[in-house]
Amino acid sequence: MKTKISHILKKEIREMFRDKKSLSMMLIVPIMIPLLVIGMSALFEMQMNKPVTDYNRIGFAYELGEVEKDFAKEFELDVTTGNLEEIEEKYKDGFLDLYVTKENQEYTLHGDDNDTTSYASSLVESYFGAYKEYLQEEYLKEYEVDSGEVIHIIHINKEITEEENYFSSYITNYSFLFILMAITVSATYPSTDTTAGEKERGTLETLLTFPIRSKDIIIGKFLSVSLSSIITGIISLILMVISLIIAGNMFEIYEEVDMMLPANSLIFSSIVIIAYSLLISGLCIAVASKSKTFKEAQSALTPLTFISFFPGMIAFMINVESSTLLSLVPFLNFSLLFTDITNGTVDYINIFLMLLSTIVIIGIVLGIIIKQYKSEKVLFSK
Repeated sequence: MKTKISHILKKEIREMFRDKKSLSMMLIVPIMIPLLVIGMSALFEMQMNKPVTDYNRIGFAYELGEVEKDFAKEFELDVTTGNLEEIEEKYKDGFLDLYVTKENQEYTLHGDDNDTTSYASSLVESYFGAYKEYLQEEYLKEYEVDSGEVIHIIHINKEITEEENYFSSYITNYSFLFILMAITVSATYPSTDTTAGEKERGTLETLLTFPIRSKDIIIGKFLSVSLSSIITGIISLILMVISLIIAGNMFEIYEEVDMMLPANSLIFSSIVIIAYSLLISGLCIAVASKSKTFKEAQSALTPLTFISFFPGMIAFMINVESSTLLSLVPFLNFSLLFTDITNGTVDYINIFLMLLSTIVIIGIVLGIIIKQYKSEKVLFSK
């Protein structure tokens, strides 16, 4: 039995490495990970170090006093003054990033909900905070009250344990999600070619004339597709680690942050990658084997690609935490485990439950595929 499976496996691997499309899916897709890490890191740094001149054009629908002008200069505000109609018109024409109106002692900031307005709003709020403190001090001086005893009546000291760098955690988690997507993409083509592709070419009928059980054929094909997926996943992991180290040396947002994952995190990541590769390979073969043509199989596998990626993406965006129950949920468990690995809080029970869940699902899926391959109606119907 093992010899027959090894023959099928060797045949499938030989065909896979001869096929340029299979090789490109296996080796080229992971190259996107360094581009993702470097590109997103550059975007984060650009947002963090945005020059004040990009959002400091502030309109005031009233005349500023000398003190206000001094504070505006201190906070590098590019001030434009005028009546309300003039200021609103300049804002609509894009000459202002934000404008301020005043009624008695109440000031209102006006702008649209976008990144530039957010930066401008923070800048103007800092300006008014300083101006307000100045007015308070002047008021207290007028009544011969020590402003320090009133304004600074309490003192706040911070002793907060510094959490892991937000940007490094975000980019690492996102890279792990992309690894899952790369593995899925890598599994779709060989699984389609080895099932629906062989039906379409007529080579499957020839293969079934040999004294080989359907079980041996399926296991051989499953192992070959899994091998392709695992190679993609491990290459992706290596490229991710390399690109994280490069990004850590390139960008200031990762200053004093060790971007290298610990050895145990890399080991657990590899385990999750192998488990996910086995699961997605089995599911891809199960879906593709029911199709009659290569194109039909590709269309059938498209929803699976989204189903495998989106649960983890949604969990990542809304910050879902792992648990023993969620460790049994397919697709979601892999993403949550990667998040735990990134945070350095790996739970061995969750790892075990993920592996148990994966093994059970793969066993059920392979059983269904083997049953399909015993049905002439499924294999040879046109």
